[in-house]
Amino acid sequence: MSRRYFGTDGIRGKVGQFPVTPDFMLKLGWAAGKVFAREGRSKILIGKDTRISGYMFESALEAGLSAAGVDVLLLGPMPTPAIAYLTRTFHANAGIVISASHNPHYDNGIKFFSAQGTKLPDEIEQAIEAQLDIAMTTVDPALLGKAKRIEDAPGRYIEFCKASAGGIDLKGMKIALDCANGATYHVSPKVFTELGAEVIEVASSPDGLNINDECGATSTERLQKVVVAEEADLGIALDGDGDRVIMVDGTGEEVDGDELLFIIATHLKELGEFEGGVVGTLMSNFGLEQAFKRADIPFVRAKVGDRYVMEQLAAHDWLLGGESSGHLVCRHLTTTGDGTVSALQVLRAMADSGKSLHELKLGMSKMPQTMINVRMQKKADVTGVEAVREAVAATEATLGSRGRVLLRPSGTEPVVRVMIEGEDAAEVKELCQALAAEVENALQALETSE
Repeated sequence: MSRRYFGTDGIRGKVGQFPVTPDFMLKLGWAAGKVFAREGRSKILIGKDTRISGYMFESALEAGLSAAGVDVLLLGPMPTPAIAYLTRTFHANAGIVISASHNPHYDNGIKFFSAQGTKLPDEIEQAIEAQLDIAMTTVDPALLGKAKRIEDAPGRYIEFCKASAGGIDLKGMKIALDCANGATYHVSPKVFTELGAEVIEVASSPDGLNINDECGATSTERLQKVVVAEEADLGIALDGDGDRVIMVDGTGEEVDGDELLFIIATHLKELGEFEGGVVGTLMSNFGLEQAFKRADIPFVRAKVGDRYVMEQLAAHDWLLGGESSGHLVCRHLTTTGDGTVSALQVLRAMADSGKSLHELKLGMSKMPQTMINVRMQKKADVTGVEAVREAVAATEATLGSRGRVLLRPSGTEPVVRVMIEGEDAAEVKELCQALAAEVENALQALETSE
């Protein structure tokens, strides 16, 4: 059954435009409540990031859930992974996150977690969508859901993060921490401080509008400057809802998700705590694949998106996966991507090895990469065009085992992404331009034939 509202990562869009409206959220809360109430008396957690629209949607969801006879536990601003964790620890039937992750303040969205802190099963999402078609009713007044605010939610999550770090002592370490003016602003600084680090806070003063605004995991320039100016050992950049992390080494160089994934995996293997392999995505750098091959660590690629990484992890029963963007999943510690927990695993590798972040990242060499977005007037599949297939085959033959080719229609923009990686930057650029021209010619021919 196709979904009308739920995408690969919940429901997301611009605030005020359907379905990201207060009236829809009221109905969504009621519909979800009715589905979970089939199991008997239910309780559902609601957490949010720091967007100003979060207040509006929190109230709407709370009202809808109460009307369906479901009790509500309000967490206030909390990172997405914290909501997954607290859903489990409170034995709730589900958790609801109000967030648009790394998007600007004018976007917002809804994501559900199951009682196990994982993505909702497809059949539950479909049941909620079916319930949305039914006229809203209210249970008997004596059966209305009650709402309670959980005052100690931040403290619970802080202790969970600290416990995941394996008892490391960060005394003597200076860390610049960019919270993206988002949901981690009041918890992550305490995690690192309570483990002994000196923390320089960056972008930790949310005002409802400045979330992800030239800060955080999607924009590390400010953090890089702070690390160098303050002579910090490293920098940690989280995104608005706290499920991504990008780091900065002591020289001011960015350390992306691929490099962090390599550091965590190889460290766990050295400790004898690693089993199976690692899941990356189609966009993971070819250098990561080669580095894992040298380390004798199995590696597979999933489609782009944390949902697909999780699917591959479950299919292989592996524990570690992630994306270049910094969305890393440590399944041996938690059920979803967690920027703070992932950063702590990197710090643990530093503490155990006695090496700096810069030294650790040198274990993997990123391949030069060129990507060209070829615009489409209409959606079309160029991968089946013979001229394109021949051009791809010729490019792959030229690269051999020294690189790779990726042709991928974007899921969010009307473009075909043409990406090539290889050992020689000039060659990669030249090959990518030639292949992109072939793709553009094929698209024009397809559009003309229509």
